[in-house]
Amino acid sequence: MTVFPTGASAMFPFEKFSDVTMYQFGHMYCVPGYTFGPFEWNHYLFHYIIAGKGVLFSTDSTGRTHKYPLKAGQGFMIWPGQSNTYQADADEPWEYAWVEFDGLLAQELVAQAGLDYNNPIYDTSKIDNQEKMAISIMDIAANEHLSPLVLMGRMYAFLDLLVTSSARRNVANAESPRRYHIRKAITYITHNYCNDITVQDIANNCNVNRSYLSRIFKQTLNSSPTQFLIDYRIKKACELLANSDHSIGEIGALVGYPNQLNFSRAFKRELGVSPNRWKFSRS
Repeated sequence: MTVFPTGASAMFPFEKFSDVTMYQFGHMYCVPGYTFGPFEWNHYLFHYIIAGKGVLFSTDSTGRTHKYPLKAGQGFMIWPGQSNTYQADADEPWEYAWVEFDGLLAQELVAQAGLDYNNPIYDTSKIDNQEKMAISIMDIAANEHLSPLVLMGRMYAFLDLLVTSSARRNVANAESPRRYHIRKAITYITHNYCNDITVQDIANNCNVNRSYLSRIFKQTLNSSPTQFLIDYRIKKACELLANSDHSIGEIGALVGYPNQLNFSRAFKRELGVSPNRWKFSRS
């Protein structure tokens, strides 16, 4: 079994601003009857079955648990916060590989593959896609020695194959209104975080009301617009702390906190240390 050696937080410390971020991966030969769970993950987790058989017990959106017998050539998705248990067959235990990922595009890509909370099983209608899927995911799982950026490139290739090979593929012809408004809001934040902007300003720029904006942020990013703005400002502050000679007060002003005390409080609230301590720990 292998896992992503650097971890997402090491290579991508502000992963929530990435389209896709990989948290871990692995490959496992299970012993007969091996069981994992019940467990809840914080991110999307996809398993692809390379050989053998097993069973997934997955809880749907109503709280009901469903049993899915699975075999080689199939896969299953686990959603953030969803309770699942999976068990290897007693006679033909499965071998599988997995990737855990998340990001701004994660929900949309999973939906394009035709997977949702109540329909977590991946199938493909073409036999040759089964071998392609196995090769693609093992290009990640068996190569932990590669650099994080190379692995992320392979992750994008795997997700593309997941979407395009799925028998339940469901690609929208046009960008959804929710996705459009989220993208426009994020663009506004990244261009104006250094100014004294509010959630109402963001909503006005998107031509939506504040409550709708808050709702789609929660549904899509599991964050409020306010928290996303704070997180982005702290991300930019860390970049300046690590790569510039600006004073703490100057950095605070550059990321939207003209009051140094307010900046230091916000920084410590988010990262648990003061800006000075954070900078010192990186030197």
